[in-house]
Amino acid sequence: MMQTPMTKTSKDAHGTLASYIIGFILSLLFTLLPYYMVVNKTMSGNALLAAILGFAVMQMFVQIFFFLHLGRGPKPFYNIVFFFATVGIIIIAVGGSLFIMNNLYANMSPAEVTKKLAQDEGIAQVGSKKTGACQALKTNHVVTITGGEVSPIHTQAKLCDTLTFVDNDNVVREIAFGSHPKHEVYGGVTEEILRKGHPKQLTLNELGDYEFHDHLDPDVVGHFSVEQ
Repeated sequence: MMQTPMTKTSKDAHGTLASYIIGFILSLLFTLLPYYMVVNKTMSGNALLAAILGFAVMQMFVQIFFFLHLGRGPKPFYNIVFFFATVGIIIIAVGGSLFIMNNLYANMSPAEVTKKLAQDEGIAQVGSKKTGACQALKTNHVVTITGGEVSPIHTQAKLCDTLTFVDNDNVVREIAFGSHPKHEVYGGVTEEILRKGHPKQLTLNELGDYEFHDHLDPDVVGHFSVEQ
């Protein structure tokens, strides 16, 4: 019995040795690069998360086109359309769920988040109950970080003063409160991402003595005291 020769279309539906090698190399590259970024702390916060998600998307396309051969079989256009339609639905469903959960968290938040929201909106009192937020801001104190050194190392301030962090180094800093690695919350703020040219201001609405540090470089440490 004679076998039907393999058609050109069926051959095109499979990859070549070169395409498999290229796909394998790209897969390794898109796996090792985000690992290197996390281990060496080249980025932090939302920037790091966005970079990891970007590499994940590129990894997905490598797997789809180099190993699953999407678009090479019969009716490739329809396969691609159905695939991206499915991906779009998943993104909408997941993104919508995250958006809803984020709003629920903001509107049904713990005391720290509620206090930060009250401070951001300038709501010092609700009914007869004080929120702990400052309605009028007073003196601004500036803390600079240059060459990994904090100046001044200690800031003495009054309640409802503000504290501005300025980074003069070309590194991203993650300002956290408390001693490393145990972080504390101050005024509803857990940490602030600090970059050169983008100072961050903190409203001093809690009395006491506090320590702050760079979570990415724990040797960068400073203190501030807030009194009545």
